[in-house]
Amino acid sequence: MTLTLILTRHAKSSWGDADLADHDRPLNKRGRASAKAIGRWMADHGLVPDEVLCSGALRTRQTWTHIAETMVGDPEAQFTDALYLADADAMRNVLAMAEGKTVMMVAHNPGSAYMARKLVAETPNHEKFSHYPTGATAVIEFDADDWSQVQWKSGRVVEFVVPRELI
Repeated sequence: MTLTLILTRHAKSSWGDADLADHDRPLNKRGRASAKAIGRWMADHGLVPDEVLCSGALRTRQTWTHIAETMVGDPEAQFTDALYLADADAMRNVLAMAEGKTVMMVAHNPGSAYMARKLVAETPNHEKFSHYPTGATAVIEFDADDWSQVQWKSGRVVEFVVPRELI
């Protein structure tokens, strides 16, 4: 069986209010536009997750909300602070419990960048893949029956995009 991970780093967030806790920072105008562009790109590519695993931070929740606006169907997100600023190993542990065939994960850096690099056997020829800027989205496929079977270096990137390419 083929499992598909859509790994998205949250869109650009605002640093406008120094009194806000990091967890509570919202998206800025560019971030909202970027998240909507990623959603349209996903719709154009027929990418609809069965399951969404999203950090509980405001900027990741808002990223998912703007992406979801463009989707056919209504996948429900599971918000978890286990993904808030999580490293690649913690993110993989969350993914291992997923049940969907196509799972979307919306999280943060540096965890998203490290996870993407560690999951794939071969990195794509894209200068932004290693950096994984805000809104970066990779579609990674695995030959596995269950997410708990997914190992490092076992995935293949079938798509990778950053919002600046879409706007």
